Amino acid sequence: MTTPSIDRTTDRVQASEKLTTSLQRVLVALVDLHVQGKQAHWNVTGRGFRDIHLQLDEVVDVAREHSDTVAERLRALQVVPDGRSETVATTTELSPYPAGLVSVGDTVDAIVERLTQTVEVARAVHDDVDAEDPTTADLLHEIIHDLEKQAWMIASENTEV
Repeated sequence: MTTPSIDRTTDRVQASEKLTTSLQRVLVALVDLHVQGKQAHWNVTGRGFRDIHLQLDEVVDVAREHSDTVAERLRALQVVPDGRSETVATTTELSPYPAGLVSVGDTVDAIVERLTQTVEVARAVHDDVDAEDPTTADLLHEIIHDLEKQAWMIASENTEV
C-alpha cells in the first residue's frame, strides 16, 4: 500500500498526482450531477411532477454535500480542487442533460443514468484511492452508498409491477 507523502515543511499529508487526479474526477462528477439535478428539477413536467421535483432536490443536496466533502478532503491533502464551470464542462464524464422541458418518465431515466455514471467514476478510482489513502476511500464508500440509494428510489418511479 502506498501512502500519501508528508510535506516536511508543514508536516502535512500531500496527495500524490494519482490520488489528486482520482479525487478531481469524483469532484467534477458530483458538481455536474448537482447542476444537472437542478436543471432537471426546474424543467421536469407531467404526471407525478411534484414528487420527482422534490426528490430531485434530495439528489442535488446529496451531490452538493459530497462535492464539498471531496473538495475539503483535497484541501486537507494540500491540493487545490477545481470546480470551476469551465473545468466541469470540459472534464465531466457524465452525459449532458437534455435542453427544454422533460417528461417525468424521461427525467427519471436521465437522472438515474447520471447517478449511475457518477457511481461508476467513484468505483473506477476506488482501488487506487484505497491503496494510497484508506481514509479517503471511506468517503468514496459513503458517496457510492448514497448515490446508489438515490438511484434506486428515483428509478422506482418508472418501475411497473
